[in-house]
Formats: sequence, C-alpha cells, structure tokens
Amino acid sequence: MLKIKEIEKSFRNGDEVVKALNGVSLEISENEFVAFMGSSGSGKSTLMNILGCLDTPTHGEYFLNGANVASMSDEALSKVRNEHIGFIFQTFHLLPKLDAIGNVKLPLRYSNISDEEATERAVHLLKKVGLEHRMHHKPFEMSGGQRQRVAIARALINNPAVVLADEPTGNLDSRTSEEIMALLTDLHKQGQTIVMVTHEDDIAEFAERVVRMKDGQVISMESNNV
Repeated sequence: MLKIKEIEKSFRNGDEVVKALNGVSLEISENEFVAFMGSSGSGKSTLMNILGCLDTPTHGEYFLNGANVASMSDEALSKVRNEHIGFIFQTFHLLPKLDAIGNVKLPLRYSNISDEEATERAVHLLKKVGLEHRMHHKPFEMSGGQRQRVAIARALINNPAVVLADEPTGNLDSRTSEEIMALLTDLHKQGQTIVMVTHEDDIAEFAERVVRMKDGQVISMESNNV
C-alpha cells in the first residue's frame, strides 16, 4: 500500500540547512492501522505531509499503490490526494457556512459525480458516523466530537486507499476522544487503512503498530495487541 525508501527532507532556515527527515524507510500494508509518535521536531508531521502528498521529499522514493509519487508534479499530486487519500485534522477544517452534508461533499466538487450522487454519499457516511440527526447543522451548532465525525465522513467520501489522521483527538476531551477512536477502530475493522499521528500513548494503543521517531529517524516499531 505505502512504501517509502530512504526518504530525506531538508529545509533552509536562513543560512542553515535543517534536515527534518534523515533516511526514513518503512512499509504500511493495506488495512493496517499505524500510529506515528515523537516529540515536537521528531519529523512525524513532515513525514505525514509527504505520505499525504502535501509535500515532496528532497531525496528518496515514495510508492503509493505501486506508483512512485515522490517526483510527481503538483498537478499530479493534487489528483492523487483527491482520489486516494482522506485527511482528518486536529482542528477539523470545516467550512462554517456549510452544513454537515455540504462539508462532507466538498472533496467531490471537482469530480464528475453529480450533486445528487454526492449528496447520497454524504448522507450515507453521516449515518455511518452516527450523525443522522445533525446532517443540516452547521459546525457552530455541533460539539467538537460531532465536528470531528463530520471530518471523518468527509475523509471517506472518495473511498480513499488510506486515511491520514493528524492528531484526530487533540482538541477533544477524554470521553469524546475514546468515541472518535472507537469509530476509527470500526472503520479499520471494515478494511480501511489508517495512518495516524499522535503524541498520546493511550490514543496510540488503538493502532496495530506504533512507529516512534526522533531527530528525523525511525527509532523503533512496536506491535500492539489490538
């Protein structure tokens, strides 16, 4: 599913070159649930951006479903993002003027799918995440947990090969965090590949495998008994 080989990423900070990733190699299988952990500056967010085709590596190869996306153009990467990757963010990234259905449909705006079919998909997914009674509510009318459920439904609208979750419980209380992680676990059991960044050990325990990073390198991989 996902395979990266000797990935490096460097940034220029004034006269200094900072290496955010230094020779990272790993594979993530289809229907795997993987969590990345590490302190600030460990490289986990940079790696997530590369896996999500939001950024390209300075050196190395990244294969997504067999295609090397590391050297693709911005236009090609945009197409890959839209068709193969679903994103869940800590801050939800919902548009305040749209209701739940409108927000979930958003990634389909530039597809060939009719608005009627897009609405049907959005309604189905909102029911799937337990929001059948909140479909016409706007973000400010919903709790943090409900907004994150909308974001999860939006991430699934294109039937993505992989869902990337960046601190999906970072803005939620402990009870709501457990509800969101139970939902992600159910999606994983239904066959969804999930890659998550978190700094919380109790959240990482929901994943099958935990990849720990430090100073731009993978320092350990641990399997969870889930």
